[in-house]
Amino acid sequence: MGIHAVTGSASGMGAATAAVLREAGHTVIGVDLRDADVIADLGTAEGRAAAVAAVLEASGGVLDGVAAVAGVGPSLKDAGAVASINYFGPTALLDGLRPALARSAAGRAVVIGSNSASTVPMIDQTLADLLLAGDEDAARTHARAAQAGVPAELAAASPSISAYATSKFALARWVRRTAVRPEWAREGVLLNVIAPGAVVTPLMLGATGRAEDLDADAFPTPMPLGVFGTPEDIAFWVHQFLRPEARFTTGATLYVDGGTDAAMRPDGQPTALTLP
Repeated sequence: MGIHAVTGSASGMGAATAAVLREAGHTVIGVDLRDADVIADLGTAEGRAAAVAAVLEASGGVLDGVAAVAGVGPSLKDAGAVASINYFGPTALLDGLRPALARSAAGRAVVIGSNSASTVPMIDQTLADLLLAGDEDAARTHARAAQAGVPAELAAASPSISAYATSKFALARWVRRTAVRPEWAREGVLLNVIAPGAVVTPLMLGATGRAEDLDADAFPTPMPLGVFGTPEDIAFWVHQFLRPEARFTTGATLYVDGGTDAAMRPDGQPTALTLP
């Protein structure tokens, strides 16, 4: 059995992932702001460094898997914090833990993205570029300034919707670029993204309201299956990506969204390669 670190382990998809891994016999090192083995704020550079150090100590410097689940939703009022937590939190943590994953016989890492990266038409390319360039201070400043442009009808429930979608967009790009680098791919460390859709978690309910009031047929985005997802639906696929047998997939994004992305962008994938 392996040793896995799971961020956001105190609730929602993180808690479900930790439970599935423990049930399978693995040792889980939970990371969260509370009720976890490692208490850390992944929204700050200091918190990320502390989390990496604590996970390395708890694991003995060898990790079989990392599930970077922690994140915040578009209902958070501070768009700068959204950028820091959703992008720099997982990327810094994974960079710091990569050597420990490389020491495993089958290191695996999974990042929780979002189908908002491809279904919310509010991607801020400037913010995405700043995130991918690693300029956290500039990214936070820009995200806060751009927040004023969010339409009033959206701002009431989702004031950080653009920063949220953009942080998940940049995160998916980071994974795709990073997964194929020699220090990851040639070291046998596989890195993939799961892009959930409407999954009933505290994060989602922060923007949509009470669970009992949810109606798949009245939801703002298409719900082809007619049901909402559960944290366990995501945890299942996280577990699959973390298995040693998952040896030939890296740099991929798996949509676990009940068909929403396919319904909104039926021709969005595949994208044809064009020659100059």
